[in-house]
Amino acid sequence: MLRFRLTNCVSLLFLGFAFFYYYYTDQFSSSHTMAADSSKSIYEFTVKDIHGNDVKLSEYTGKVLLIVNVASKCGFTQSNYKELNILYEKYKNKGFEILAFPCNQFAGQEPGNNEEIQEVACTRLKAEFPIFDKIEVNGKNEAPLYKFLKLEKGGLFGNGIKWNFTKFLVNKEGKVVERYAPVTAPLKIEKDIQNLLESS
Repeated sequence: MLRFRLTNCVSLLFLGFAFFYYYYTDQFSSSHTMAADSSKSIYEFTVKDIHGNDVKLSEYTGKVLLIVNVASKCGFTQSNYKELNILYEKYKNKGFEILAFPCNQFAGQEPGNNEEIQEVACTRLKAEFPIFDKIEVNGKNEAPLYKFLKLEKGGLFGNGIKWNFTKFLVNKEGKVVERYAPVTAPLKIEKDIQNLLESS
């Protein structure tokens, strides 16, 4: 229990630092492209799955998506995976998908290679939703998808992703409708997911 509390404290400390760091490093680099990218949907992007294969996000046309940057060694890992699994099991047959993107940019909390990440996520944490290729979500090597997501829904202190388990909710038309901070538990998003699934 003490170790868990210390891990959470470290995560929150880094989260606070990241709020301010990415406010200054990310918001200015991306703002000039906002107008050009505003008409896009996520369906225009291609990403790689955990095995390195291309996946066109247009394959998810008509579905409600929750896109999350994940990590295996974060203080939020256990609770987020547990609740994401609950949501996925409940709504996967109703047009809902979770897309998880491992990222090691926050205190080195996703250090493994793709095979190791898949082992942890799918075996130990019981994830059944898709786990994709490890990416960067901020900076000069940020994934194009995340550049788009951040432009569509900026954060409280600038557009930059502040920590592991930032969440983006996407509607059936591929538009980003909401962004949730790392501290927002997945089950707190359930009502928003239900509303989008019930929309025509």
